[in-house]
Amino acid sequence: MAGLTPGLNPNIRLVENSLEAQPQLESMDVLVIEDAPEGAGPEMDMEGNVLRIEHDDGSISISLDGQPIERAKKKKRQGWFKNLAEDMSDNDLGSIAEDLMRGINQDLESRKEWIEDRAQGIRLLGLKIEIPGVQGAADGAPVEGMSKVRAPILLEAVLRFQANSRSELLPTDGPVKIRIDGFGQRSASQDNLAEALERDMNHFLTVTASEYYPDTDKMLFQLGFGGSAFKKVYFCPLRNRPVSESIDADDLIVNNQATDLANAKRITHRIFMRPSVVKRMQIIGAYRDVELGDPSPQQPDAVQIEKAQQQGIQLDQGFAVDRDREIYECYCELDIPGFEHEINGEKTGLEVPYRVTIDVSTKKILSIVRNYAETDQDLPTAKKVFVKYTFVPGLGFYDIGLLHILGNTTNAVTAAWRELLDAGMYSNFPGFLYAKQGARQNSNIFRVPPGGGAQIDTGGLSIQQTVMPLPYKEPSGALMNMANYISEYGQRIGGTAEMAVGEGKQESPVGTTLAMIEQATKVLSAVHKRLHASQAEEFQLLAECFREHPNSFWKGNKRPAYPWDETIFVAALADYDLVPQADPNTASHVQRVMKVMALIQLASQAPQLYNLPEVNKKALKTIGWDQVDELLAPPRPPMPDPKTQADLLDAQSKMAMAQAKVAETAIKSKDADIDGANRQADRESREKIAYANLVKEVVTDPAAAPLVEQMVTPEFVRSLMQPG
Repeated sequence: MAGLTPGLNPNIRLVENSLEAQPQLESMDVLVIEDAPEGAGPEMDMEGNVLRIEHDDGSISISLDGQPIERAKKKKRQGWFKNLAEDMSDNDLGSIAEDLMRGINQDLESRKEWIEDRAQGIRLLGLKIEIPGVQGAADGAPVEGMSKVRAPILLEAVLRFQANSRSELLPTDGPVKIRIDGFGQRSASQDNLAEALERDMNHFLTVTASEYYPDTDKMLFQLGFGGSAFKKVYFCPLRNRPVSESIDADDLIVNNQATDLANAKRITHRIFMRPSVVKRMQIIGAYRDVELGDPSPQQPDAVQIEKAQQQGIQLDQGFAVDRDREIYECYCELDIPGFEHEINGEKTGLEVPYRVTIDVSTKKILSIVRNYAETDQDLPTAKKVFVKYTFVPGLGFYDIGLLHILGNTTNAVTAAWRELLDAGMYSNFPGFLYAKQGARQNSNIFRVPPGGGAQIDTGGLSIQQTVMPLPYKEPSGALMNMANYISEYGQRIGGTAEMAVGEGKQESPVGTTLAMIEQATKVLSAVHKRLHASQAEEFQLLAECFREHPNSFWKGNKRPAYPWDETIFVAALADYDLVPQADPNTASHVQRVMKVMALIQLASQAPQLYNLPEVNKKALKTIGWDQVDELLAPPRPPMPDPKTQADLLDAQSKMAMAQAKVAETAIKSKDADIDGANRQADRESREKIAYANLVKEVVTDPAAAPLVEQMVTPEFVRSLMQPG
């Protein structure tokens, strides 16, 4: 039965007891022949490397190019983005490495002062616990017991910025939303596809790429502190999916004369990689399989040294086998022999974008990969890999952060605090001078406890003449006020001052409230807009990476919102834009709440112009309440307009008048019926009386009464009572 082991070149097919090699046979492929003849033993080269192995199941592994099977089993990355260094001579590789290392060293030298300032700024954060120094210490405390406290102005500003930015850029349900441009009508299926793309992209960034949130959170701290932070968006061959990870500004080496990333001559990412990771990259074919030896001891810069000191970590190089390898991943433009740029078959001498990976210890190139699309061969443009996050644009490539804004202020307040604390200490525990003849005692250090005493030998002199306390003053009130003023000013310029929107402000006019919002958050809003633009660019690069590797989008999602395939997914990325979920016009939750309060004020002043239930829903959602429909009363019937209401009242009035007339008519008819009945009863009563009187007058004989009753009927009596 024919077979092919996984990972072999598909251009090679095996048949029973035979081998047929198709065109484009690669030299590093290994064939496994099933049902091979018995008795075929292993074959080795002169160095003892196995070239042919007979397996127990009867199959045979053969190296076709004479290379050891252990090396032959390694994968080779083919295609446009293959490792070109595999096909280049050692001389060409050495020349390229030498030129790039020289340029990278120049880039490092150009930012040397920036590195030193950053190291001093890390110290200003005050993250290291420092006890009062001893006499002669070299850390700024030359006197025993002198205070070493640091004002936390810079740290407070950085922490506030980090917390606020995280809440805006990293919401709990995911940072991405879909924007659909255009004015055409969309079908329900298109809306469902857009919603599914948004849900699954947020699932990728919160669940699959579980490192995204903590890594971005850490980046925001570095951004607020130093002013610059970077994201690298690429396809990781080890994790086999797109990755967006942060890079410390110290590890992204760019010449400070560059204006931005797009115009930088070189962009070098300094990576400290475990030797095992380097070996994995060599196994999968991303790096050349060359011997690198033991890594050399690292030469840390001022920032790395200060970071270690602040964390209480020793930069111990340890054993060579435990050291990380320092790797330079340089994005640059080169004119490489054998891969020259051509137009119409003629070499132009144009330098084109490449990504060159160099091992710093050995100066050996591990990989050279094209950094432009295959369809962009006429005038190649470098693919974007890095995204720059900016706090405040600076004078050079590296931007302005809270370190530069509050660094000197923090130093001033720190000095004032130390002076005040030291003045208080010396005021409570003053030093003293004592006479030479009074020095005949066991100690010159006297610590007298409350209610206690200490014996002192005065040499026969008065104690006032033997010991004189130094004239230390109490802490100065003026210095304390100055320290408070500097601290408040620093908080204001650093954007950490509290906005006065609490008590006593409920009746402020809407215009005043909006002015307070604008004034208090102007700097923060500008920073937030920059972050929003950078995150949008990051999502665009992430979408581009998914276009090249679409299967990695849904393979880690157990329950995707849509049954994706490559065609539908790529079409969705083309139709819909991935943008940050954060609102670029609202930089903080406080600002959002203040805007809602202004909206409520406007609605209360002109309720007829607003949909009040929706205004209240918006307010409840803004302050964090879910299921707001349960909190609101059921809607009342809509009120008619004034004209309709007047017509309704008029109709009701007319109806009431008609009903009154009907009732009056009914009452009159009823009264008439009652009067008629009364008259009839009166008439009948009179008839009976007349009848009785007539009978009494006519009949004298009782025996004749029955006969008279028959003759004198009521009708006869009634006829007699009729007039005339």
